[in-house]
Amino acid sequence: MPVEDAARGAVAVPARASFWLRRFLAFIGPGYMVAVGYMDPGNWATDLQGGARFGYRLLSVILLANIMAVLLQALAARLGIVTGRDLAQACRDWLPRWANIPLWLTCEVAIIACDLAEVIGTAVALNLLFGLSIMAGTLISVLDVFLVLLLMQRGMRALEAFVITLLGIIAVCFGIQLVAASPSIGGILKGFVPSPHILTNPDMLYVAIGIIGATVMPHNLYLHSSLVKSRSYPRTVEGRRDALRWATWDSTLALTLALFINAAILIVAAAAFHGTKYQNVAEISDAWRLLSPVLGFGLASTLFAVALLAAGTNSTVTGTLAGQIVMEGFLHLRLPYWVRRLITRGIAVLPVIVIVALYGQGKVGDLLVLSQIVLSMQLPFAMIPLVWFVSSRQKMGAFRLTPLWAVLAWFVVLVIVGLNVKLLSDALF
Repeated sequence: MPVEDAARGAVAVPARASFWLRRFLAFIGPGYMVAVGYMDPGNWATDLQGGARFGYRLLSVILLANIMAVLLQALAARLGIVTGRDLAQACRDWLPRWANIPLWLTCEVAIIACDLAEVIGTAVALNLLFGLSIMAGTLISVLDVFLVLLLMQRGMRALEAFVITLLGIIAVCFGIQLVAASPSIGGILKGFVPSPHILTNPDMLYVAIGIIGATVMPHNLYLHSSLVKSRSYPRTVEGRRDALRWATWDSTLALTLALFINAAILIVAAAAFHGTKYQNVAEISDAWRLLSPVLGFGLASTLFAVALLAAGTNSTVTGTLAGQIVMEGFLHLRLPYWVRRLITRGIAVLPVIVIVALYGQGKVGDLLVLSQIVLSMQLPFAMIPLVWFVSSRQKMGAFRLTPLWAVLAWFVVLVIVGLNVKLLSDALF
């Protein structure tokens, strides 16, 4: 939430003498809003493909991607809590003026790309649940601006409660599907152990890179660094240290839920499709059509579509917040939420309408892949400034990263950037 709104509607934090659980509950929320980006429709395509083609073997990749995400989101929370600036504001204040406009533009492109994935996910879910055409679902998705406005008016806690409720629905849907799929427990446990075969099999490596590339969302780093400021904790060294501890627990537990959901998508796909004539299934709509007959469970496809609709709706809320944070942080410019939402959603809707009109609904999946490639291109422009800022003694003081954690953070940046560059080069060339 933009800093002015956070200051007016800050969530009260009980005094340090209060029971620890009450203090922790006051900090729960931002991490779950960030976790939305780690299970958006863009993740579904890679998880489905990985499970259908390679069984449980890529579960270790999902686990690795989640561990890296936990570290990066903890760094984003550290920046916001210690400096009182979100990542966009820090870039504006601490980087040369000539660098800020390109950084802002690349971030806006990433937000539009993420919005594109939300449009596609929502349209596909409406098609699967109600038989609406992709074109009709795409146009209906524009109306989400009214949902966003309603939630914004009710404050931060209402936003967080809405997001957590939908995350719970997604978790329940996939929990039921997991039971129905009756996966191999031994296969799952073995899948979480990294295998060198992933690196030696080019097809498996490509899907693995896609999973990592679709996991860490650049706008989440801007979003988290701002949302943590919505708590009313003492702006002292001890107060910040306490806030940092609870905020890190919040995001870590929330991302553990994201790990469960992403792993569940892959496990269900592996149990249902791997080793069958359907193991090349890659489209979300094809997976939906096949789930019920393959699993012999009539509600499987419906639960899958409900979870997809919940994921797309959730991403709408957090995408709107991230867009406002980025624009205000880089440009010190604020637009009404509904104007901001209509602009980004309108831009995201156009390519879907054009592709459907020219080539039909079958090409929508290609747009989903394209959105993930665009996101991967923007990722370095968010991660590199973040790690640089939190490693700086001048900017962070006693809260700067220790040398060991700084080396680990830069290593994660290099790994993610390297894998995304390979994903991009493979996709284009």
